Amino acid sequence: MKKIKHIVFWLIVIGLILLLFSSHVIAEDVFQHQRLELVNIIKVNVVSTRAFLDRGALDERVLDAIGKVPRHEFVPDDQRPYAYENKPLPIGYGQTISQPYIVAIMTDLLKPKKTDRVLEIGTGSGYQAAILAELVDSVYTIEIIEELAATAAGNLKRTGYNSVHTQTGDGYYGWETAAPFDGIIVTAVASHIPPPLIKQLKPGGRMMIPVGGQFIMQYLTLVIKDFDNKVTTRQIIPVRFVPLTGKH
Repeated sequence: MKKIKHIVFWLIVIGLILLLFSSHVIAEDVFQHQRLELVNIIKVNVVSTRAFLDRGALDERVLDAIGKVPRHEFVPDDQRPYAYENKPLPIGYGQTISQPYIVAIMTDLLKPKKTDRVLEIGTGSGYQAAILAELVDSVYTIEIIEELAATAAGNLKRTGYNSVHTQTGDGYYGWETAAPFDGIIVTAVASHIPPPLIKQLKPGGRMMIPVGGQFIMQYLTLVIKDFDNKVTTRQIIPVRFVPLTGKH
């Protein structure tokens, strides 16, 4: 009798393990389908905003990254059902994870190469850093809110993005010890382009930064430093970002 009970017990345990495994596989299949749908939505949005972007399609490498990175791993549990909607989502502390379309165009306009070193200002939950990690050699990312920085570091480690270096601090001043960078992405709006970031951008490098105010028009701005260190800027598209914070 004891032997029968022992066998029944282990059959139940094995059954539960198989059930959990199959549920996980089904969930991952659903998320993968949602990511592919999101990529298609972004493609449509790019076509509809081609007058702003000066292009009707994004680099396929960028779209592949959007289709691969598990955005549901970078949002709070209560936001997971909405992870693949094309909109920003709250991640706590008054911050948001950016709209995937905005992430895609900012990444595309940076023109990332596999050998690049990129700086991100405003880690948030780590999603933009993960997208960049799919496309470049190494990513350095700074978050001023300590709790978010810790959460992002955990998210990135859990999802295997080990080429991302995280730091807590005021991103306005960049990451001088790791500079210069081939590209810089700023995920919060600034009233002006921070001079330390321009200094830390390599000749030939590109920066994407929203410029404006919290209650006035903001524009996603492309900054290019040529090989003679001449800096030019171009306003791309109206956006709405949370403000860049710090003592500057």
